[in-house]
Amino acid sequence: MKRMFPCWNKLSFKSAAVANFLSLASQRALTPSRACSPGKSFNIPPSAEFEARVSGIPTMAKLPYRESADGLDAAFVGVPIDTGTSNRPGARFGPRQIRVESALLRAYNSGTNAAPYESLVVADIGDVNVNLYDLKDSLRRIREAYRKILATGCIPLTMGESRSADRPSNLSNRSGTEELQLKKVLAQFFNEMLMFAGGDHTITYPILQSIAEKHGPVGLIHVDAHTDTSDVVLGEKFSHATTFRRCLEEGLLSPRNVVQIGMRGTGYSADAYEWNRIKGFRVIPAEECWHKSLAPLMLQIRDKMGSTPVYLSFDIDALDPGFAPGTGTPEIAGLTPAQAVEIIRGCRRMKLVGCDLVEVSPPYDTTGNTALLAANLLFEMLCVLPKVKYY
Repeated sequence: MKRMFPCWNKLSFKSAAVANFLSLASQRALTPSRACSPGKSFNIPPSAEFEARVSGIPTMAKLPYRESADGLDAAFVGVPIDTGTSNRPGARFGPRQIRVESALLRAYNSGTNAAPYESLVVADIGDVNVNLYDLKDSLRRIREAYRKILATGCIPLTMGESRSADRPSNLSNRSGTEELQLKKVLAQFFNEMLMFAGGDHTITYPILQSIAEKHGPVGLIHVDAHTDTSDVVLGEKFSHATTFRRCLEEGLLSPRNVVQIGMRGTGYSADAYEWNRIKGFRVIPAEECWHKSLAPLMLQIRDKMGSTPVYLSFDIDALDPGFAPGTGTPEIAGLTPAQAVEIIRGCRRMKLVGCDLVEVSPPYDTTGNTALLAANLLFEMLCVLPKVKYY
């Protein structure tokens, strides 16, 4: 390797980064594997220092692909459906395009010093096999798929600080009963949060059904241009516009711990958010977010949530279409990417039990920037998982 980079041997400051590069490059011969890194139990995505971003089969962040969530602490999973959309379709292609654009992601969060891949064993487990011809059947399939993922003790991240090394590495000397009890404790310990990527916002309904079976009613941080609390649309009770009304009706939400951020656009009545406020939701219209940092708001929300289990649901149309045009129901004068990052980073230290990012419609953004933004926001969600290591 030194013959390949002779000029580096002459550097007087002996940069640690240079030394690390030479060491890694020598070990990997510039052809890294996507499997667990040598000597570690974690899956480390290959660095673009050694492997071209455009090479290989696209997986989320170029992580390994796995058939199931068994043995994983966290998994990226797609729900490619747009049968519940009311305007522009195309969100069924969202997970695929997010994976393509995620090749630009690196292993560490430079803004927060988070090191998720040194904390959790993460992989891409593909997509839920939805039924594009039957929305209600798709909701059933999604619900059943996430029950199975939750049962493994894995954290799903739909397209959601302790290390795996801290787990007991040898259970062989324990009795069968002791081992089963320990596995149950470990599953509960490491399965604190779920994160998902869609697909249209209808998918959040069956996901929350699965989560509520485990945690009971949860708090909700809902980032969106729309409240998604319509009752019936064109005679149908299930769509991306009715998700959170159905969730409230079924007791999946703790209404006093529901916060909706970024609401805007024209409405069907003079006060489009009256029903939400009557039910106890806190609605924060986009106008209240303009020209300011949202970090102070997130501190308030964190104090309000306390120890309540919280689910984060992020619709990409919360962002202004100037930043994220690739979505089905765009509304002007939305949030900025910086504010989106502030919201997600503000969820750190909450009792998060799940996340999703939805409504990316690639056909309406040929630049790929909407999907790139979504990939980065999913990485930010991964970084606020309860067990993630920070330098």
